[in-house]
Amino acid sequence: MRSMILAAAALSAGLAISAPAAAQSAPEPKVNQLIIYGDDPCPTSPDDTITVCARKEEAERFRIPEILRQSSAPSNEAWTQKVLAYETVGRSGTMSCSPVGAGGWTGCSGKLIDAAYAEKKTAPEVRFSELIAAEREKRLSTIDKDAAETQARVEVLEEEVLKRRKAQEAAESGADVPPEL
Repeated sequence: MRSMILAAAALSAGLAISAPAAAQSAPEPKVNQLIIYGDDPCPTSPDDTITVCARKEEAERFRIPEILRQSSAPSNEAWTQKVLAYETVGRSGTMSCSPVGAGGWTGCSGKLIDAAYAEKKTAPEVRFSELIAAEREKRLSTIDKDAAETQARVEVLEEEVLKRRKAQEAAESGADVPPEL
């Protein structure tokens, strides 16, 4: 009797463990990942496949993928850079930034300055020339209105000065002063 109870317990434990395993053995659906361009429709998928579409602009359709566009491999170096590198081979002495020759150290600060300017030209941060151009455009957009307002104020002031001079001349000549002021 005891062995029957143990057998029943073992059978029920085996079924309890195998039920989740049977549920997990169902095949995973296939995943189809596509890149579509512009207004192209995403294709419909069959029941056993999940289709995921990534949409990109139409202009990207025939371009090299972004991941492959930039490379630091030596084979992708421009010929002009290679030629410039050959120009400095064996260079020593004054203004060379090398420990060889008299005054070799003198070119180091120049190289640092050139590198800083090159980095500044290509830096994605704030570019002062763009800020200056934007401010100049903002000021030029209101310059005509400001000039017209200033001209109107100047003309009013000139008219007042002219009236005062006429009144002063009239007072000096003994004529009656007009009561405009």
